[in-house]
Amino acid sequence: MRVAMIGTGYVGLVSGACFSEFGVNVTCVDKDTGKIERLLRGEMPIYEPGLDQLVASNMAAGRLRFTGDLKAAVAGADAVFIAVGTPSRRGDGHADLSYVFAAAAEIAEALQQNGNERTVVVTKSTVPVGTGRRVDRILKKALPPGRFDVASNPEFLREGSAISDFMRPDRVVIGTDSEHARAVLSALYRPLYLLETPIVVTAIETAELIKYAANAFLATKITFINEMADLCEAVGADVQDVARGIGLDGRIGRKFLHAGPGFGGSCFPKDCQALVRTAEQAEAPLAIVDTVLRVNDARKRRMADRITAACGGSVAGLRLAALGLTFKPNTDDMRDSPSLAFLPALREAGATIRAFDPEGMDEAKKLMPDLDYCSDPYEAMEGADALILVTEWNEFRALDIDRVKRVMRRPLVIDLRNIYNPEEMTAAGLTYHSIGRPSRAAGTKKSARLRAIG
Repeated sequence: MRVAMIGTGYVGLVSGACFSEFGVNVTCVDKDTGKIERLLRGEMPIYEPGLDQLVASNMAAGRLRFTGDLKAAVAGADAVFIAVGTPSRRGDGHADLSYVFAAAAEIAEALQQNGNERTVVVTKSTVPVGTGRRVDRILKKALPPGRFDVASNPEFLREGSAISDFMRPDRVVIGTDSEHARAVLSALYRPLYLLETPIVVTAIETAELIKYAANAFLATKITFINEMADLCEAVGADVQDVARGIGLDGRIGRKFLHAGPGFGGSCFPKDCQALVRTAEQAEAPLAIVDTVLRVNDARKRRMADRITAACGGSVAGLRLAALGLTFKPNTDDMRDSPSLAFLPALREAGATIRAFDPEGMDEAKKLMPDLDYCSDPYEAMEGADALILVTEWNEFRALDIDRVKRVMRRPLVIDLRNIYNPEEMTAAGLTYHSIGRPSRAAGTKKSARLRAIG
């Protein structure tokens, strides 16, 4: 089979590479000629573990190609996927669909000039309910009946584990009214049948809503456990034990019950915002999701207050070491990262911020130019008055604690991801603050119950 993937961003590049690994002939298209040239040289525009090897092997096998020529890519394709960006629209929070509709118009023009093959046009981008129908209307203006079919095939890729998510998904969702489109997409995903992957076939509108509903629910779980963490701090409970106690309930589940500084990234904030706006237009408001957004935004900002309190009420003149800048580990994505909400605030309050992130510093430098960027964790900690663990990269999970204490000016650790065991940290002579667990002063055996900040 032949596939054209319009867009070589996160979704398009990962999906195109994974389809080619299934044995499909894939041509990825992008208007950014510089990006295409870099991809042809084997240079990845994003950091995703294993993606460079996957792209290289399938390019070498002749199954994966990159081009700026959309017409040539679409010619003879069984399916054309639209995988372009849908950022939040300035001013109102709606998803900006201009790239989706522009791609649909270009696909229509290309198909008009490329014979009589029947082509399935698939929306892979995350789009609000009703987008697929608008794509269908765009195509109908240029093409006769029987020349195309429209489908929705939302992605469920987690940054940092996207290849595994594509190759071993929990489910595949196909939204279409067309038997031909269903057959083509089922054939594309046939390699997953050996894994008995559930294939959920629905109407287009349902498929579009499934994606948003999934992200909104996960964002709600994160926000719920974060609020429970604040309550735990106020009453002297341990949020990790609470999370385990409720997560063992099969109706709730363990995943996404990790307290922290709030969610960020390219999906949850913008998708929840777009879902709220869609619901408002439909006069079916989503009060829970709207509240999740407001609570999460406030939480990220309050991390500056939490850190300031742990430092004794002021950070003026202090040197703070920040480990991790991206919104999660195993990505270089800084979009809506919690670090963007509180590190600049601490800088404005008079602190010097020395930061390190394994993959995100190039992007972070553009967004937070006033931070001092270091080459490794221990350089960042040299002479620091406090260590802030912001993102739970694996390499931060086994720091040399004796060295940490030795290189820092003050033995203060503020762990926003609950990476470490409080008793072990205090036994090592460190004063340790975490999320939703009682704070411990160096040398103490019992927890010091503190009022939750904010």
